[in-house]
Amino acid sequence: MLTNEYPPDTYGGAGVYVDALVRALRRNLSVEVMCFGGSRADATGFVADPALLGADEALRTLSTNLRMAGAAVSCDVVHSNTWHTALAGHVMALMHGVPHVVTAHSLEPLRPWKEARLGRGYRLSSWAERTAYESAAAVVVLSDAMAADIRSAYPGVDPKRIHVIRPGVDNTVFHRTVDPTALRRLGVEASHPYILYVGRLSRQKGVTHLVEAYGRMQCDVRLVLVASAPDTATDSERLHDVIGQVDGARPGSVTWIRQSPSRSELAVLMSHATVVCTPSEYEPLGLVNLEAMACGTPVVVSDVGGMPEVVEHGRTGLVVPFFSADPEGFQAALAQALDTIVADPHAAQRMGEEGRRRAIADFAWPSTADAVSRLYRSLL
Repeated sequence: MLTNEYPPDTYGGAGVYVDALVRALRRNLSVEVMCFGGSRADATGFVADPALLGADEALRTLSTNLRMAGAAVSCDVVHSNTWHTALAGHVMALMHGVPHVVTAHSLEPLRPWKEARLGRGYRLSSWAERTAYESAAAVVVLSDAMAADIRSAYPGVDPKRIHVIRPGVDNTVFHRTVDPTALRRLGVEASHPYILYVGRLSRQKGVTHLVEAYGRMQCDVRLVLVASAPDTATDSERLHDVIGQVDGARPGSVTWIRQSPSRSELAVLMSHATVVCTPSEYEPLGLVNLEAMACGTPVVVSDVGGMPEVVEHGRTGLVVPFFSADPEGFQAALAQALDTIVADPHAAQRMGEEGRRRAIADFAWPSTADAVSRLYRSLL
């Protein structure tokens, strides 16, 4: 298993996915993990060639890929995650004659704003992703929407090699957890109802849309943002400015938690929240919505990617149309949806209960691992 993120260095959904999948797979399979960074008890770490210390980020990533591919390995299947390790998986498949499986957590052609961070390195990341996907024995996607995106972005990928295998949610961690003391340690008061955002600080995640929408809301509610790992300094500055504008009208109403809480702390934040909002411009699935649902909290999401496949509109939350050409229209619709849930606690509770039932019934890591294991065996 090849991955950029791996505990304790996990900052996004891909890291959560790999961690949970590896633990579930290890019930029946021997899984060796190769990750970026230092080695740890259950994974071998790799870093870029020191000679590339000052080089482009994408070039350093490819250097790490080559170091992974050059390591001694004996395996039946190599499984990479995201473009960060996709080329390593491709090279290992060529060198060792084993099938390469890649899980797509997002697609570079659908995230053109990354060019602002990677510069011309964005061409390298796009090339690595395309090369690996078009050559892989199997491409795993997390939603039907993601499968359609791959067919559109990479027509060279045989549709028969695309497999929709939905992820799970760890119900042993994410469940209703009422703990006002832990909440206060995070700087949040349980006595005030609040909307919660959890995600990377990236244009992709749409967090500034949420803050703008919050400024339009009628209900007396606070906003808590768990937003870390900014893509660029500009993303952080933009969020700071937007919060400042809202804070002028509602002093002290926005709490920004800049460090990633533990999983148990996230469960507390989600359990106490009135609603969890994921206003993404692009989102293949949105694991945070599953985690919130498992905690019995309703969710409000934009209708992008695989999120409408997870959130049942009117039953487990509300799905808001995203207007890329009309951000103000989207923000107004988002504010209305949030006001609707905050203003009706009984409906919010009912949605939360339905979400909990759906998360437990339809999204379980053992089932995901079984499907991945069957895929491995079919390739052998």
